[in-house]
Amino acid sequence: MTNALAEHPLAVPDALRPWIAEIESVAVRGELPKSIAHVPDTATKLVVRVEEGGRRDALVVGPRTRASYHADAERRVVSCVQLRLGPGTVRPLLGTPAVDLVGQVLPLGTLPTSTARQLAGELVALEPEDMPTHLARVLPGRLAQVVDRSRTLLLRAAVEALSTRSDTTPAQVRDVARDLAVSERQLRNLFTEGVGLSPKHYARINRVRHVLTHAATTPWAELAATTGYYDQSHMTSDFRTLMGVPPRSFFTGRLPQARACQAFDGN
Repeated sequence: MTNALAEHPLAVPDALRPWIAEIESVAVRGELPKSIAHVPDTATKLVVRVEEGGRRDALVVGPRTRASYHADAERRVVSCVQLRLGPGTVRPLLGTPAVDLVGQVLPLGTLPTSTARQLAGELVALEPEDMPTHLARVLPGRLAQVVDRSRTLLLRAAVEALSTRSDTTPAQVRDVARDLAVSERQLRNLFTEGVGLSPKHYARINRVRHVLTHAATTPWAELAATTGYYDQSHMTSDFRTLMGVPPRSFFTGRLPQARACQAFDGN
């Protein structure tokens, strides 16, 4: 992100935490850069955009497996709210497995469940600060009857074990499968439906996102060791594969050539 974008996290009510991991309001406060980086992301998000003139739309943005760099394609957008869905939320809420949304940007109202269509209409009518309270009131009741609770808890335990934290490195996929008493194939199927990625690809993206967050404050060799890489060369190679450039190039602004954004345009 740049200084042109003002980010403001919104508190997630306890009643929403089984479904929504984070809510963030983002507003344009200055001139946007010529190139905007969309970094890899393991989550599916609901995004409510507000354009100049007040027009709003609600989108579903699926997981991104690699970074993309876009020329400024959304000068008309003045703000947005991003709701990051928790693992296992996509199918009960949107009626489709998460793997079908990888790399996709779609109008929320076109998804197959009545919950998705109803939610699309509600979100565009709400102010950002009102969204958490409204969703906490309506979502639990709508989703309670369509969620496989035991499957969701298993998935979230696996996600937690494979996620990179500042105080712990992620576990190996085979060890997670063993600890959860499932086969690696069962774990892969669980991730494909509930997250959209394989467990290994999830862990890989999560490591690179950790590097993006901590590179400014941690020496690279130390960061590689604490993030679970074999060494700094391994970290650099993985970073280049997912981000398109090595770390030094990315953090000094030497980015790949920006291209026109192909995301859904409501017009």
